[in-house]
Amino acid sequence: MDRMSWRYDPIFISQKYSVSYHIERFEQMAEDLQGYTRQCVVSFIDLYEKTKRNFPQARSVTAAQQEQLIEAFSKIAAAKGMQIHLCCEDRALTRANVDADGCLSQTVLERAIGSALHVPKKKMARDACSCLLGADIGMYNTCGHGCLYCYANYDNESVRANRKLHDPASPLLIGHLHETDIIKEAEQKLWQDGQLSFFQMGF
Repeated sequence: MDRMSWRYDPIFISQKYSVSYHIERFEQMAEDLQGYTRQCVVSFIDLYEKTKRNFPQARSVTAAQQEQLIEAFSKIAAAKGMQIHLCCEDRALTRANVDADGCLSQTVLERAIGSALHVPKKKMARDACSCLLGADIGMYNTCGHGCLYCYANYDNESVRANRKLHDPASPLLIGHLHETDIIKEAEQKLWQDGQLSFFQMGF
């Protein structure tokens, strides 16, 4: 269960998706996932210019609404044996069963692999993000699902053009390697220190 998590995000408010709607759906999903995972990642929508252009109906979630939602989510998650991790949100929202340590924090990863990690100091990708793994393996304007709230798509014409270039047999998400392409090998380092953790020993 420690190797599986689910995300309930991005949370936005609209005429259809009210605070009460989100609470009801969150409880339903938590009920369905009880026993399969111990953690849920939550975040509120960031209305970037591209998001406002693609999704003009979406409204920011006010501080009062965030407080109401997190308080309700916390109680629901606790009853289902789950911990909530806030993703790049205000630490003022933390409380019992809710932390702002990130969705891939050292604690989360150690529980998932059952081993202690020795993590060197590193600059995080974003100031509010505590996740240890931040390599972006995707590409903008490639997903064809068309979610209005999506942060990765901002040009539908580019999406259509890119999807035509996709080849399942290619190692690349879009197209193939060309002679002028520059390949950089990602640095890989072992963070496991070889010591058994409490999780491995069954404590």
